[in-house]
Amino acid sequence: MLRDAWISPGLAGEPRMIRRPGSGGQARPRFSLATGLPGPQNPLMRVLGIETSCDETGVAVHDTAAGLLAHALHSQVALHAEYGGVVPELASRDHVRRLLPLVRQVLAEAGLTPADLDGVAYTAGPGLVGALMVGAAAGRALAWALGVPAVAVHHMEGHLLAPMLDDPDLKPPFVALLVSGGHTQLVQVRAVGDYELLGETLDDAAGEAFDKTAKLMGLPYPGGPELARLAEQGRPDRFRFARPMTDRPGLDFSFSGLKTQVLLAWQGSDQEAQTRADLARGFEDAVVDTLAIKCARALDRTGADTLVVAGGVGANRRLREKLQALAAERGARVRFPRPAFCTDNGAMIAFAGALRLQAGQREPAAVNVTPRWDMASLPAV
Repeated sequence: MLRDAWISPGLAGEPRMIRRPGSGGQARPRFSLATGLPGPQNPLMRVLGIETSCDETGVAVHDTAAGLLAHALHSQVALHAEYGGVVPELASRDHVRRLLPLVRQVLAEAGLTPADLDGVAYTAGPGLVGALMVGAAAGRALAWALGVPAVAVHHMEGHLLAPMLDDPDLKPPFVALLVSGGHTQLVQVRAVGDYELLGETLDDAAGEAFDKTAKLMGLPYPGGPELARLAEQGRPDRFRFARPMTDRPGLDFSFSGLKTQVLLAWQGSDQEAQTRADLARGFEDAVVDTLAIKCARALDRTGADTLVVAGGVGANRRLREKLQALAAERGARVRFPRPAFCTDNGAMIAFAGALRLQAGQREPAAVNVTPRWDMASLPAV
């Protein structure tokens, strides 16, 4: 049995209550499944978060009073390594294998049963359609079986809100730099769900450029982290590459030309180990400087004094140091998620989903995903 509880009918418009055998009649208020209205005083919720947008299976439980209770992540790096990139069909099948065992693991680590959950959040886009369907179908089915609300979460909103997991005092308005293998965006955040895109990449994302450049230089998959590690051994003054699109106004990015510059320099070099490290350092410095210059412009344009950085590239040490120095010079502040929450994870989905569930948002019974999803279309919370 998925649940060891029953839902009292309740009066129309009242929050339903869960009572569990042996609980002594005590109950936690839930959202009314009939009306969709939140209960009095914004009820406490334990939300299961499911992330399956690409090549990592993430599961977590977030309690709106106690914070993150447990989380677990399975990476498919080894599965895709021989192909040099993510194979969508293989990714989907691996999510099918890994998801339910991870759900059981996280619930056990949190000391919970499925009946203790008050809602389920799952990534519904953007991402690989097959991978998204695995998490959405499992999440929606589990919510239906438990009689609790479900909510579809935008993957990039999860990243954007991830720093709040460890910094509850962080609140909009702020500027967010979302920088990963699939996205490079600057977003003005006026409130949760109220987003304006300020600029984005016109070609390769920053993380994608890291991966492709690493592959050009013969580094193993996944190339981005390998290139960043190699750059630690490089000399900063041997190769200086362009800082793309910083010589003109605007907040858009372009990294494909930078990748070509590195390729030409590599092909014309002696291709020795130190040269590879020096090229990696020159490339990394160019990307970091470009991101920092655009962030400064975004802060100037919006008048914000807080910069939030999220996404896989947000774990890069040199980028963190550069943006921290930038913020100190301006008398501003910059916030990052912990490194484990820079990459895809279930914790950010559970947290973002909890905010929307508390605001009364929920999904119908149908399972829907949106592989291409404009974050500006999200409703405000």
